[in-house]
Amino acid sequence: MTYILYGDLGSGSAPVEMALAEIGAPVELRDVPLEGDHQLRAEYRAINPMGRLPTLVLPAHGTAGTVLTESLAILVSLADLHPGTGLLPPPGDPGRAVALRWMALLAGEFYPQVTRWDYPARFGYAPDQAEAARDNALAMARDVLRIIEDHAGLSQDGPFLLGPRFSVADIYLAVLSRWMKGRDWVPANLPRIQALAEAVAARPAIAPVWARHRL
Repeated sequence: MTYILYGDLGSGSAPVEMALAEIGAPVELRDVPLEGDHQLRAEYRAINPMGRLPTLVLPAHGTAGTVLTESLAILVSLADLHPGTGLLPPPGDPGRAVALRWMALLAGEFYPQVTRWDYPARFGYAPDQAEAARDNALAMARDVLRIIEDHAGLSQDGPFLLGPRFSVADIYLAVLSRWMKGRDWVPANLPRIQALAEAVAARPAIAPVWARHRL
């Protein structure tokens, strides 16, 4: 049974593709180029009304598969659909709450700043305000990463958010840490997150996906 993943290189579909690679699940990739705002076109919005990436269609059981949007929801769902992979601790395990804590922070506080950074005009900023809006979004996003760097307990027992235990939370953090000039800024300023990103990128199943997305 094959998953269908709508996305673009370097976009929010990257962590989902990496999770699917870790699972070993077959996936059909469907390109929705952000260049030219293809995600806002009617044919894509018929699948994802928010007009955002990614969208994942679960393997069909009957006439159509379940459609999932929002990268956090997709990653948690994949971990739960494939519990044998250990991509999230099971319900009741304190490690699950820790992983979800940091994933929710990234989804709720970091991700919106990326949208403001990419599309300031959509938030009502005039052209002469756009650069200031982008600078503000960048500063707020970096504050989120600093909180994770300082308070997530990274590097105490291993490179990941759960110490030696790898999870989808690590994929999420690793990919998002590359955005908004993060490829240069994170290595110079956040060594713990950088070590986590390097550990994620080096995983055998993820490495070719990471390279393809040029992260």
